[in-house]
Amino acid sequence: MSLQALLQRPEALPVVPEVAAELIRTFRQDDVDLATVAGVLERDPALAARVLRQANSAFFRLLRPVHSVREAVQVLGLNRVRALTLAAAVQQRFPAPAGIDLERFWAYSFGAASLARRLCAPRRLDDNVAFTAALLHAVGELVMHQLQAPQMLALEQRAAWWSLPRPALEYEVLGYSYAEVGAALCEHWRLPRLLVVAIAQHLEPLAAEPAEPLAAVVHLTAWRARVWMHGNRPNDLIHTYPDAISEVLGVDPDFLADPAALDAGGT
Repeated sequence: MSLQALLQRPEALPVVPEVAAELIRTFRQDDVDLATVAGVLERDPALAARVLRQANSAFFRLLRPVHSVREAVQVLGLNRVRALTLAAAVQQRFPAPAGIDLERFWAYSFGAASLARRLCAPRRLDDNVAFTAALLHAVGELVMHQLQAPQMLALEQRAAWWSLPRPALEYEVLGYSYAEVGAALCEHWRLPRLLVVAIAQHLEPLAAEPAEPLAAVVHLTAWRARVWMHGNRPNDLIHTYPDAISEVLGVDPDFLADPAALDAGGT
């Protein structure tokens, strides 16, 4: 199935849930009341339940469980709750992607998001947008696996969705990748333009003119998350290291090679 044919299917670009749409609008607001955010999220119990499950997951390592949306907002803050809501909305719309273990998928995605925040901090980049972009960068895989299962399961036989060779294989076989599909979904949901660009360009961030630094950040975090999924094999860390992109951002290779680079405790 071509990219155009895939995106023309109504299931590929579903309407964003109303609650998520309201939180998306807060990207453009300077002053957001957290109690109001909690009240918005509480209007969708199913979405709120997903957010609470993620908030209490091992990724966040909270000192104590949070039992309500209001607690989650207070403990995690607007930006993380907003990102969690978007992730939950995606999962709500694509609940059964063939060939993808959702627990592993979100562990991979949250690991990338954690690292994105840490990479942005010393570089004066918007770490909240980077966190959200890295968290959502692979959602195109969910769309593709759910809507064209036979093709994607055939690809899985050659390279798992999280493997290092997978993006190149998708271009070879399909002519496009999860990056374009995910960016189209995020654009359809009217997420900030910078976030959409970071997802769309992250596989080849230096090919764009001008290059977008946040796309480079997402590239590094996606690469590191894939290496982590492979078990942090030394050969992968050494021989697949994205030198040019790392140099552009001024990232210390030893930082990314550290087995704890995706440690959520650094968020």
